[in-house]
Amino acid sequence: MGATENKQLIQDVFAAWAKGDGAAFFNILADDVRWTVIGSSPVSRTYTSKQAFLEGATKPLSAKLAGPIQPTVRNIIAEGDTVVLQWEGKAASKSGKPYNNNYCWVMKIGNGRVTEGTAYIDTELVSELWKS
Repeated sequence: MGATENKQLIQDVFAAWAKGDGAAFFNILADDVRWTVIGSSPVSRTYTSKQAFLEGATKPLSAKLAGPIQPTVRNIIAEGDTVVLQWEGKAASKSGKPYNNNYCWVMKIGNGRVTEGTAYIDTELVSELWKS
């Protein structure tokens, strides 16, 4: 797949997520994905598998929220096997406090799967969510 196809893949997955298919993105993660969450939040570290990422970041974060994160894509840039995605996610914590974060994900894609990712987010918001 080239840059155009990789960009379309991410657009399609996020469109599905926005329509309620929250698993769409996770379905394209390679089993051995290397995903890094930058910063110093409770989920900031490098995960070396899809399972580790789901168990260490996604599930604990989701458990703090009253409902799923609603994504809005702001920008997608693709070159070769790299896709950079800027998006906003809105949700509420179980205590009712807004959880509205901005994300920039830099991803490597191979054979239709995300093989590597680096997530730049407002980690202070994540840390505050853990306190709620």
